[in-house]
This record gives sequence, C-alpha cells and structure tokens, in this order.
Amino acid sequence: MNHGAGGRRRPPTIHDVAREAGVSRGTVSRVLNGGHYVSPTAAEAVNAAIRRTGYVVNRHARSLITGRSDSVGFLLTEPQERFFEDPNFNVLLRGCTQALAAHDVPLLLMLAGTEDERRRITRYITAGHVDGVLLVSSHSGDPIATELREAGVPLVACGKPIGIGSKVSYVAADDRDGARDMVRHLLAQGRRRVGVVTGPLDTPGGVERLAGYREVLAEAGVAYDERIVVSGDYSRASGEAGAERLLAQAPDLDAVFVASDLMAQGVLTALHRAGRRVPEDVAVGGFDDSPAATAASPSLTTIRQPWDRISSEMVRVLLAQIGGEDPAAVILPTELVKREST
Repeated sequence: MNHGAGGRRRPPTIHDVAREAGVSRGTVSRVLNGGHYVSPTAAEAVNAAIRRTGYVVNRHARSLITGRSDSVGFLLTEPQERFFEDPNFNVLLRGCTQALAAHDVPLLLMLAGTEDERRRITRYITAGHVDGVLLVSSHSGDPIATELREAGVPLVACGKPIGIGSKVSYVAADDRDGARDMVRHLLAQGRRRVGVVTGPLDTPGGVERLAGYREVLAEAGVAYDERIVVSGDYSRASGEAGAERLLAQAPDLDAVFVASDLMAQGVLTALHRAGRRVPEDVAVGGFDDSPAATAASPSLTTIRQPWDRISSEMVRVLLAQIGGEDPAAVILPTELVKREST
C-alpha cells in the first residue's frame, strides 16, 4: 500500500485516486469541486476510487485554491446559559450538523451573547474563516445580521429577521398561524379568560405569536385586555414570573397561551404553587413541541415546529447562497399537538 520512509503508512493522495480510477488528476479535481464537465461514468469511477483508497480531501490545501473554508458557522446570539437551558437550540444544532454532514461540511458553533463576543465573532466570520452563517435567535437592533450582510457573507436566519429589510434569507415556522390554532383550541374548550405569556417582543416569534393571539380574540368577539398579556424571554424563570403576574392581575384567568414550552413549564410551576389545577382550573398551551413539552407535568398541549425541516431547509438555502443563488425565504406549517394540559 502507500508507505513512506521507514515503512510508515502515508495518507492516499489525489494521484492515488486518479491512478485507481484510471483517469487524469484534473478529472479527480473536477469531481471534488462539484463534478462540472465530468461524465457520469468518470465521476462514478472517481467516487469508487475515493472509497477504495480512503482518500480524504485536504481542506486547507483546497481552501487556498478555492478561497473557501469549506465550513459553516452556527451563530447563536444569546448568552451561553440559554444554549444549555433551551432544548430548541440543541435540536436545531443537531439537525443542521446532520444536514451539513451529508455534504461533508463541518459546522462551527459560535455563541455571541455579549457585545464584545459579537464584535469578536463578526471579525472572525468576515475574515473568511467560514463560508456562510446559520443565524439563530436574532433580536431586532442586533447589528450582527446587518454587518454580515453588508460584508457579503452568505447568511440564513432562523425566523424572519426584524428591521433589516428583505435581503436576508430566512427559514421560519408559521408562528402566527400556530398561535391562532392554539388560541382557537383553548376557546373551543370553553375557556373565556385566555391570558398570554409572549416571547421577547424584539424577536419575530414574540411578535408573530402575539399577533396570532390577538387576531383570534378579535374574530371570537373577545376584547383584548392588557392585564392578561405579559412578556417573557423564553426562559423557564420568565414563564414562572409571568404566570404570577397574570394571577395577581386577573384571578379569574382560566387559560394561558405560552409562547414556548420552556416558559410553559415555569407557568405550570406557578399555577401549582397557587393551588390552581391544570387543566381543570386553568388550561395551558405551549409552543415548539420541544422535549420540555413531554417532560412537563401534566404533559403540554403545544404547537409543533417542524425542527427537522427547519434545519434541513436552512442548510439547503445557505449552501445554495454560497453557490451564488439569491436570498430566499421559506415558511413552514406548524401543527397543534393535544396532550394533558388542556
């Protein structure tokens, strides 16, 4: 086999692949760079030779030729503790990693919860260390999306970005429609005093889910009452604090729509402490269908976001953009999942 000085095995090279496949080195190179101008027969021979020889692309060498890093960043603009607390981020990260693995592209996790971290990571990205960015949890007024776009970095946001125009690609669940389904479900259960714990109102999910709540109240002829509307930050603690405020401001509350399952766990804790039974006294509906929904007691009726499709579409749109295509927007349907809390 391949041995260098002293009999030590050396890694197979592009020359070994070419010899094994019976083609030129240039043909192998074209296959490795996308297969343009290569016949299907030659491409098949090269791929078979790659498998037989165990050849692995030297990414550093290729990046010097192509000007690409052959890697993608997963950028979470939240404090580090949120990454470990909120199960949605882990589900999304795993899905994006798997979707990129099918293209042999590694994913770099980047956490930027402070202004200093955002500056440092923006410098790193714009220096060309990654070919594109999957941006998660971007708040309005967060300059990072605008800076990356202006620097020409391919970018796909999870959720519709607020306040940066239509030039940024995004993939989102239909937050507003999901909220409408949940509030209609609560009203159909005979509930008449439906409070809400919103997400942050500088994020697309926070804004859209509140809008869906308001629309269904209006269509049902129920007056909008600010005393039963509180906001949270998607953390369990903010759900608990929100429920305490709701109970203090509206003791006759008989249902709560909570804009995330993790916050809904906090709502359940506060209701239990106040002696309110769920769902007998107060029905609770969440959003996400994250692992927090089935871990809750009682298990949560919630809105399922199609996380697998969101992650695979984010990767598809980003790779297309890296390949030269224009920005795109994808909105995916949600689904009401009924469990014990309603």
